[in-house]
Amino acid sequence: MLKKFIAFAAIAVLLLSGCSANSQMETEVESAQRPIIIQGPMPIEAENFAERLDKVKVEKSGTFVFYKGKVNNYPVIVVKTGKGMENTAAATALAIEKYDPIAIINQGTSGGHDPSLNVFDIVLGKKVTNIGSLKTGSLGENEGIEPTNWIPMDLMASEGSAGEDPDAEKIRYYEGDKELLAAAHAVKDKYTKGKIVEGTIGSADLWNNEVDRINWFHEKYGTSVEEMEGASAAQIATQYEVPSLVIRILSNNKTNGGQYNPDTAAANQDYVYEVVKQYISQITNKK
Repeated sequence: MLKKFIAFAAIAVLLLSGCSANSQMETEVESAQRPIIIQGPMPIEAENFAERLDKVKVEKSGTFVFYKGKVNNYPVIVVKTGKGMENTAAATALAIEKYDPIAIINQGTSGGHDPSLNVFDIVLGKKVTNIGSLKTGSLGENEGIEPTNWIPMDLMASEGSAGEDPDAEKIRYYEGDKELLAAAHAVKDKYTKGKIVEGTIGSADLWNNEVDRINWFHEKYGTSVEEMEGASAAQIATQYEVPSLVIRILSNNKTNGGQYNPDTAAANQDYVYEVVKQYISQITNKK
């Protein structure tokens, strides 16, 4: 009887050891897979994607919400950043510090600057720029306001005063990651609600409803669309050397009368989901 008990105990130990080893191996594999971060400013721009994740766990830090899950058994984290440049910059830095992502995709809705683009068209951010970083002309009291004479101000140009440094009087563009762009192009035939183009995405804490002002940005900066988050995400990602891409769908376009459609937010997330699956395939096939 004692021999049987000892044999049973030995088998149990071996089984437990095997389970522990397997669990440890799974943990090591998961920790080796750096997650992909998907950002959306508002619930309408984030939660549709989050619903597609497997094994979701929700974490919060301040007002930022992180939906941690998997796509095709690869870790993906959807971040609801909140609106605006400051919120997005903070959420991006926090996500990088907490989760060490392999890539970041900032996505959501936008307003059109290019009259050739229509509602439901999608712009891949080959370039993204801060259109709210501006330096005014020097005018005295009662000399008026001349917005079309304002010039770009590159806050990353020097350690000194951006307002006094002539090297800062330029537009800074952040380029979209080539591998993320390749993934986006590889699946664009799966999107049937509009066309997909590469372009320049302008970001700022402002909402332009003046068509002449929109046209000024389109001509001076080459912007295809405007929104309020992408450039700050790209800036922080660049500073941390994390590949990033901004993907924005037109929810309206005042330059050609395109009326606002809230369904565009979900349509964009459906497309970004295909991009993420393609990107996962690209990075896992490299190994």
